[in-house]
Amino acid sequence: MALNEQIRQMAMRLKGLREDLDMSLEELAGKCGVTVAELTKYESGESDIPMNFVCNAAQVMGVEPLELFAGDTPTMNNYWLVRNGKGPVVERQKAYKYQALAMGFKHAKASPFIVTVDPKDAESAHLNSHDDQEFNLVLNGSMQMNLGGKELILNAGDSIYFDANQPHAIKALNGEPVRFFAIII
Repeated sequence: MALNEQIRQMAMRLKGLREDLDMSLEELAGKCGVTVAELTKYESGESDIPMNFVCNAAQVMGVEPLELFAGDTPTMNNYWLVRNGKGPVVERQKAYKYQALAMGFKHAKASPFIVTVDPKDAESAHLNSHDDQEFNLVLNGSMQMNLGGKELILNAGDSIYFDANQPHAIKALNGEPVRFFAIII
């Protein structure tokens, strides 16, 4: 499915659920820490919907993130097995691809992903922040992480655990994609 179509479908689910719950734009935006203008862009499909916003909005609206991502409801209670390279893939922006590793597990306490970031030209990575904490372990490649104004270089085997309320962004280095394991806790 094309990136724009995926964003459009997620936008429709987001708006539909908000309306079904009789939540105003102002109420959901306030609870998710975004402006009404940002939420309006997300719901219209005009703008990519950041992963952290999807997770926050799902929690606020009492659903699992998978319901906003794919329109499916997680059903597994005992375990959720993902074979190598087979987890649901969500493309975020043009450079980011997330392979969801727990989307089928009901009431998961953490959100683990395999994230692939394609190298960008000289453009700077988009800073984001979200509640909770995050753990990243570089599997392949190298990345520059901007974390709270500091630039850190991480190579394969390096890991970082951080307060995700700090603005952060990832950029692939050396003209090669970087692949890392991320857990949002």
